Amino acid sequence: MRLQKYMAHAGLASRRKSEEIILEGRVKVNGQVVASLGTKVEEGDRVEVDGKVLNLDEGFVYYILNKPQGVLSTVRDDRGRKTVLDLLDSPKRIYPVGRLDMDTSGLLLLTNDGALTNALIHPSKEVDKTYKVTVQGSLSREDLSPLEKGISYQGVYYHPGRLGRIQVKRGKTLFQLTIHEGKNHQVKNMCLALGYPIQALHRESFAGLDLKGLGPGDYRPLRPEEVEKLKEYQ
Repeated sequence: MRLQKYMAHAGLASRRKSEEIILEGRVKVNGQVVASLGTKVEEGDRVEVDGKVLNLDEGFVYYILNKPQGVLSTVRDDRGRKTVLDLLDSPKRIYPVGRLDMDTSGLLLLTNDGALTNALIHPSKEVDKTYKVTVQGSLSREDLSPLEKGISYQGVYYHPGRLGRIQVKRGKTLFQLTIHEGKNHQVKNMCLALGYPIQALHRESFAGLDLKGLGPGDYRPLRPEEVEKLKEYQ
């Protein structure tokens, strides 16, 4: 197996980032610094990165879930309410990557890869999250434009989002909003700052992934290329 692939499979980083780490001279194989690409490693080889031994762990699992409303984004609930773990059958103990409010539906990732989870939820990574928002009233893009300029609510400042499709029907406005922060109740609070309480909130995409083919409560394992793409945030 090529060294950069070994590093990626061990959960260190994406292959591209692993190649950069190799070229920086930070990797040793069996005690020897390897600073060029193309090196292959075999079972029993000792791989170190920055002095730390890297173990190939094939135990990481990654899932994408279309969370329904009324389900908690927690591992357990002392009140016996349904959680996202009740919806999945995984051979490993997994955890949500961030969270969605109980009344918010949509895309949620779950994994046992702690390093990737920390990267995806860290504010500095600016991971895009796109929501479909429903509010009461017939609103125009001009009405919603403050969401693209940054807005404060109850002393908390929220960075600008990006407006997408806007649709008005039956006295309600449905629109897409993409944000890259992850503050608590962020989309709800941004809309409250404009005086438009949210009636429904659904996360359509996260870090370039979407829910194509997944109905409410459905899930699937991530494909290897999807995992590798996510690891570029590490």
